[in-house]
Amino acid sequence: MRIRIVDAFTDRPFAGNPAGVLLLDAFPDDDRLQRVALEVNHAETAFAHRLPAGGEADWALRWFTPATEVAMCGHATLATAHVLHTTGAHEGPVWFATRSGVLVATPREDGSVTLDFPTAPLTPVEAPAGVAEALGAEPHAVLDTGPNTGDLLVEVADEKTVRGLTPDLKALAAHSERGIIATARAQDPGAGYDYVSRCFFPGVGIDEDAVTGSAHTALAPFWSERLGRPDLTGLQASPRSGRVRTQLRGGRTLLTGHAVTVIDGELLA
Repeated sequence: MRIRIVDAFTDRPFAGNPAGVLLLDAFPDDDRLQRVALEVNHAETAFAHRLPAGGEADWALRWFTPATEVAMCGHATLATAHVLHTTGAHEGPVWFATRSGVLVATPREDGSVTLDFPTAPLTPVEAPAGVAEALGAEPHAVLDTGPNTGDLLVEVADEKTVRGLTPDLKALAAHSERGIIATARAQDPGAGYDYVSRCFFPGVGIDEDAVTGSAHTALAPFWSERLGRPDLTGLQASPRSGRVRTQLRGGRTLLTGHAVTVIDGELLA
């Protein structure tokens, strides 16, 4: 198997969120996929194979963390589309058949890729007992992000609070299916982004995700309502950092970013 490591939601290597990408003839058994994802040991490894012509999708796509398969992943989808386009394996928009339905990735003239994902259905909820202590900050608002992501979206006081979070990850894992998205309005709107976030997913084996495309399907409607604009830019303030341009289009959210291939090799085992 040929395997590539791609940094997504960044235009430079060693930033953004790295993902493994493997283009296959067909999916092997799930245990094999999970073992490869554990060996790659990035937040997600994407596995894709071409589908017969004439169907509703061009490629089948699945995503695995080192611990489990997930229903949706933005950065590994962006990474896969980047590999397909840069290697000539696919030209133009690509339709992926996934556990979250058909997702479309469209290449842009500037080299970026736009993903068309379902908008997360946000439901305000009471802050679970202990979540403030586990996160290390008092929630201003808490929302459930629905079945595709399975997160709690937690608004905190300000950008400084988001950047300074040092959560109790073991305790945090008890509060949602996948994890916690912590967010706040940008301190300086002139800095080139409208809101900041950090994502902690200990429930699926990821202490802190570097840049999470799927989380922005919840962040986009949350901040678009508060800021009164459908088109925004989010900064995920992880140590690697990355920016996601979001466009809210009703039931769909468009996520745009660049990607860079940093490793291209062969899986021998």
